[in-house]
Amino acid sequence: MQSDFRRDAQVIGLEGLAHAISHFFHLILAPLFPWIKEAFGLSYAELGLLMTLFFAVSGIGQASSGFVVDRIGARSVLFFGVGCLGLSALVLAASPNYAVLMLGSMLAGLGNSVFHPACFTLLNQRVSPARLGHAFSVHGVTGNLGWAAAPVVLVPLAGLFGWRVALLAAAGIAFAVLALLLLNRESLATEQDVRSLEGKGGQQAHPASGRAHALAFMRLPAIWMCFAFFLITALAIGGVQSFSATSLRELYGVSLAAATTAYTAYMLASAAGMIWGGFLAAKTTRHERTIAIGFAASGFFAFLIASGLVAPLVSVALMAAVGFGAGIAGPSRDLLIRAAAPKNATGRVYGVVYSGIDIGLAVAPLLFGALMDGSHPAWVFIGIGVFQCMALLTAIGVGTNTASKTVKAGVAA
Repeated sequence: MQSDFRRDAQVIGLEGLAHAISHFFHLILAPLFPWIKEAFGLSYAELGLLMTLFFAVSGIGQASSGFVVDRIGARSVLFFGVGCLGLSALVLAASPNYAVLMLGSMLAGLGNSVFHPACFTLLNQRVSPARLGHAFSVHGVTGNLGWAAAPVVLVPLAGLFGWRVALLAAAGIAFAVLALLLLNRESLATEQDVRSLEGKGGQQAHPASGRAHALAFMRLPAIWMCFAFFLITALAIGGVQSFSATSLRELYGVSLAAATTAYTAYMLASAAGMIWGGFLAAKTTRHERTIAIGFAASGFFAFLIASGLVAPLVSVALMAAVGFGAGIAGPSRDLLIRAAAPKNATGRVYGVVYSGIDIGLAVAPLLFGALMDGSHPAWVFIGIGVFQCMALLTAIGVGTNTASKTVKAGVAA
């Protein structure tokens, strides 16, 4: 029992570290925009395009990388992703012009695209079922920590030594994590990794029938409900990340420091919610109920902020409540996807459904930015609340579909 615990803890820790790096690279450019804008004389639209390219490539790559994970193994693909992130930071640091910045951003998106299929396949295969709820909780928390760490690390380095040095430091962090993963590669081996090393990798079926077999999971209604769920939740998250602080300032007249504190409170409370959500997820198989409770509470508090009726300081506390509710739903969300996935198709399923996150994060700034340009700050929080309520409905649909054994009637992958 103790050895199983140590094995699970090692796998969870290594996967969490890799996931943190992927989220760190989500924000590798945004905190450095003031320096990059001045260095190349770029417009805000050109800077925004760099982020759009990142998530566009990540979304396309994520949908396809799951098939690679199921064929050659999660470990190999994870190593590629972390290495690709490190290489992208080197390309960005050496960029002589905007075109190379675009190339570096797309390379970072390619590296980011593999993490959800690889990480969740790894956790599902290498962690004891009883600890999966906690594993998914750690996965979510480390992602939030990666987001929080990026500006804390990059901005001071850019201020002291320049933006290129900051990017070189980011590359060093990625390659250090890759070295640690390589040193512990035996703990990260999945069934497909072992088969590939033994020369048995790949499917035995005829190429045409094998291809149809690999795509059979896409006929399952639950898979597309999962995709819709992630797309909608990403739109809500994107609204929080992009314009919640600005909206709070216009709605309540709070200072920039207070608005920033509110966003920090959201992130920290979300991480705390994920930890508690891991315990809740471990005690039930009806994960859609936990998701429904978490998102219902989160949406309610978002609507309360949008009303403009609460005191300014209370609005900051309510931001934390929005984050806590969303965080509670995180581990149950990931277990819900696991329950919907056909056997031996976790990489493909996670790749397809999690591509909804990249699409949502790419679209959200445009949508919520239009609301702010139209002088409708309250609609930012109304939109966040509406998307969370919509996500609640899709989660219930997935849970009902899975419980009624629709997934079991699909073709086993």
